[in-house]
Amino acid sequence: MDSREIEADLTEVLVTEQQIRDKLAELARRIEADYEGRDLLLVGVLKGAVMVMADLARELKPHVNMDWMAVSSYGAGTTSSGVVKILKDLDSDLSGRDVLIVEDIIDSGLTLSWLTGNLASRGAASIEICALLRKPDAAKVEIDVKYLGFDIPNQFVVGYGLDFAERYRNLRDVAILAPHVYS
Repeated sequence: MDSREIEADLTEVLVTEQQIRDKLAELARRIEADYEGRDLLLVGVLKGAVMVMADLARELKPHVNMDWMAVSSYGAGTTSSGVVKILKDLDSDLSGRDVLIVEDIIDSGLTLSWLTGNLASRGAASIEICALLRKPDAAKVEIDVKYLGFDIPNQFVVGYGLDFAERYRNLRDVAILAPHVYS
């Protein structure tokens, strides 16, 4: 989906498809250098990270293993309950593995903080984070992000995997959703 086709639903495009591609290529080069000769497992957080994970994995030159996890701290609401629930667990054994969590966006950081602790308890050799987007003004806990795409304002954004009511995930850019759409 092209942002020009739904411009009435958006207030501003923050990151274009080309900027995303360029940034993922840059991050892939850094990841390749950092994990050269190591057995890297990419762990994508469903559903939002699907686009980031797919494009990052395609950009990486060496073989990588991928696995997926789905967690929720929202339930039916729009704010975090603070209790994380695993909706889909990993299929991979993490014992002694180098793990790179791939995220679409970091808001409060609460769920990601819980997730890194959970994966560490499973015996991973190392755990790092790659996130396409981060909202520094929304952070409630500090998260060490080794591979970061873009810092963005604390606005409601959609596109490139991010959704509102399961819509807009296939938007190629990341854009601020107009308030009239979700109010």
